[in-house]
Amino acid sequence: MKQVANFSFLTKLTFILSLVITGFSQKSFAQEVITIQQAVDKTLTNNLQVKQANFSESLSDINLKQSKYALLPTLGANLSQDMRWGRNNQGASGVYENTQNYSVNGGASSNVDLFSGLTKMNQIKQNKVLLEASKTNTSKIKNDLILSVITSYLQILYNKDFLKAANDQLTVAKQQLNQQQQLLDVGNKTLADLSQAKSQVATAELNATNAENALSISYLTLAQLMDIPSSTVYDVQAPVIDNINTPNGKYNAEEIYTNASAMFPDIKLASLNTEAAKIAVKIAKGNLLPTLSFNASYGTGYFYNYNFNPQYPNPSFSNQLSNNISKGIGMSLSIPIFNGLQIKSNYRRAKINLMQTETEEQLAKNNLNKVIYQAVADLKAAEGRYASTTNAFTAQKDAYYVIEQRYNVGLVNSLDYSTALTNKNKAEIDMIQAKYDLIFRAKVIDYYLGKQIVF
Repeated sequence: MKQVANFSFLTKLTFILSLVITGFSQKSFAQEVITIQQAVDKTLTNNLQVKQANFSESLSDINLKQSKYALLPTLGANLSQDMRWGRNNQGASGVYENTQNYSVNGGASSNVDLFSGLTKMNQIKQNKVLLEASKTNTSKIKNDLILSVITSYLQILYNKDFLKAANDQLTVAKQQLNQQQQLLDVGNKTLADLSQAKSQVATAELNATNAENALSISYLTLAQLMDIPSSTVYDVQAPVIDNINTPNGKYNAEEIYTNASAMFPDIKLASLNTEAAKIAVKIAKGNLLPTLSFNASYGTGYFYNYNFNPQYPNPSFSNQLSNNISKGIGMSLSIPIFNGLQIKSNYRRAKINLMQTETEEQLAKNNLNKVIYQAVADLKAAEGRYASTTNAFTAQKDAYYVIEQRYNVGLVNSLDYSTALTNKNKAEIDMIQAKYDLIFRAKVIDYYLGKQIVF
């Protein structure tokens, strides 16, 4: 009885421990389900490109502040001390004596530009524009990353459905192989039928393997965009399929372009670069003009001779500082006449750079116009393709069901059955591709309209 009781206790303990271990294991390997918005947020928070853009913003802000400080007068102070010794001629007597002298001199000076061709004021204006351009560049990088996240996210969803379809096809192929083997054993099928069934299983296994590899790569791609460890195990939230059929009638390419050109970072960045180039031309032109500046100085000094002469004692430190004060003010005019044509060359380069940025701005507008018109056309085509592939898959699935029933009773040969299965599988894959292509095209339109990307 004691052994039975011990056995019962050990059984219960083992059972409890197994539950604990199982629960811990399930908790440890639980996958985080990431929504499209969470994927975007993680990317914008962790991505190093965004961090680099933020650093550029900080540098542009410092440049702006420095250009403002450049308007202030300069102020500098100097202090020097000097000690000399050796034989020196002591006045008109012609007698040389060993002497030791000590002196201290100090002063301050200030300078302010009264006119410099407005280069400093224009530099401030340019740095303001460049700061705004840096911020816009950050927005552009974020926008590009968001589009990449959408593409990678939808690629995962597509590969998941593709893998499911491939596994379903593999299951059907294995079932058919088992059935063919049984029919061969009773003499109702030939070796050719069995070989055909084995070929279908091999093909289905290859498709499933390729689909699994593609899914793994797509998970890795999104993880790298989010800048999380590549070993992170996570899943993505699938969209509601019923909501993907967005009518295209409300999308007008010209209206979308008008709205996008007013807020799209690529266009705004190109416009700011053009504005900065215009100011750069003014700065270069200002350097051709004379510069007028005002300066002021204040200084004093102290001198001490170690060879004490009762007739000419060294004045006190404070008296010397008071008596040796010197003050000065002045103005200076600098006129550029010839410096190897460097200033004129800079002016010409600035004008050429302006023409380049104006061309780049127009190219950005043209590219956005083309992309949006193409996106609207692609959305319309994707809607039509999804409807067609859905109908085709429904038809092929019904046809396969009929062929399968007839094949099971020996009314259809293996070749016809294999053809029907292949047609169904291809129609299903085409429908999956069309479905996610439609989702992607609709989200691209939302992207250009500045809408939040959600499913």
